[in-house]
Amino acid sequence: MAVEVVVGAQWGDEGKGKVVDFYSEDAEIVARFNGGDNAGHTIMFGANEFKFHLLPAGIVRKGVTAVIGNGVVINPEVLLRELADLEAKGIRGYKLFISERAQVILPYHLVLDGLEESAKGGMKAGTTKRGIGPAYSDKVARFGITMGDLLDADLLKQKLEVAIAVKKKLTAAYGQEQDFQFKKIFDTYYEMGQKLKKHIRNTSSLLVQAIQRKKSVLLEGAQGTLLDPDHGTYPYVTSSNAVAGAGAIGSGIGPRAIDWVVGVTKAYTTRVGEGPFTTELKDDIGIHIRKVGNEYGTTTGRPRRCGWLDLVALGHAVDVNGLDALAVTKLDVLGGLRRINVAVAYRVDGERTTIFPANINRLARAEPVYKELDGWEAQSPAEWTSMAKRGFSHLPSAAQEYLEYVCGELGVPIELVSLGPSREATIDLRDELREGPAQRP
Repeated sequence: MAVEVVVGAQWGDEGKGKVVDFYSEDAEIVARFNGGDNAGHTIMFGANEFKFHLLPAGIVRKGVTAVIGNGVVINPEVLLRELADLEAKGIRGYKLFISERAQVILPYHLVLDGLEESAKGGMKAGTTKRGIGPAYSDKVARFGITMGDLLDADLLKQKLEVAIAVKKKLTAAYGQEQDFQFKKIFDTYYEMGQKLKKHIRNTSSLLVQAIQRKKSVLLEGAQGTLLDPDHGTYPYVTSSNAVAGAGAIGSGIGPRAIDWVVGVTKAYTTRVGEGPFTTELKDDIGIHIRKVGNEYGTTTGRPRRCGWLDLVALGHAVDVNGLDALAVTKLDVLGGLRRINVAVAYRVDGERTTIFPANINRLARAEPVYKELDGWEAQSPAEWTSMAKRGFSHLPSAAQEYLEYVCGELGVPIELVSLGPSREATIDLRDELREGPAQRP
């Protein structure tokens, strides 16, 4: 039994939902540890498609306990809606526990998200305007309201009175008077708290005890490494730490409890929102990747920017997460391209580097240094699934060489290859990898 962390190794949208769902078959507990409903996971389970923004992907599996950790910010309305959709699609009897320490997104957070984003002008991050940033700001400024507070009427009233008075002044300073009605907000959120009461508890204690009993725990990260406020393309980042180290903090366990860290990456690169993107393709190939890969945001529906795989950025993700292995998704999307590029270095101000720049202007000036590899023929979904069932050696030889090249350059083995949205279209190399030193993806 082990504690594993699954994180995004790019700018989010890497296909973590499918990977977590795949891994959760062997897990007893799946815990989400960061972000809010700005994240989006799309998974296929049976005949149904689920689009989760707050619920851990493993909740659809019978016998799996789902946990929303203290590092998550929660819009209770969104959470209740997801639970209703879950039950409408036949998933009942699930076990869900929500940290009493998780922060709550309130109406004034959504208003402030839009006002703050507009005020930033050219430095706007391209947020989803779901109140995530302002909720995390309140957390560190000690204005936050927790899920546990929703169950204590007196404490909720006390905190709301202070917060609303401050938020009215703040929105006025932005030039937009807002009448946040105390009674309406209190009544609504206290009622939602009562609806969620049976799920709210000390989840840190639950997880620590599960680890002591040698249960298998899967920690699920949202967003991706390059959106991490400490290690990403700041200020074009999210508001919570998205790297593996946050798995311990955001779930309430000790860091030494983590045994294995998996980074999820697409076989190419995408991002949504503003900020530098060194390998971005603004040509027909970029359009082709977006169309074939259906690259539109789960949460926003916005078209994703698409580009070649970037080993400088991915190498940075390997380092700051301490990745033990990679899970590569959407390899099938590259089928049909005659030649495929991989960025192996940057050239910045005339100098070659393999270090991912922290300075946003320096990163914006970076030009990719590419290694060109052979492409492979496009296949139908049925053909990709057939290859997946037969194993890695049945992939097109150029696709095998592509993965082996990436694996070799990064010095990290590949333990999962996804060739489509279904579970069956997945090559699982975990047993081979974890039983001994891996010589190949």
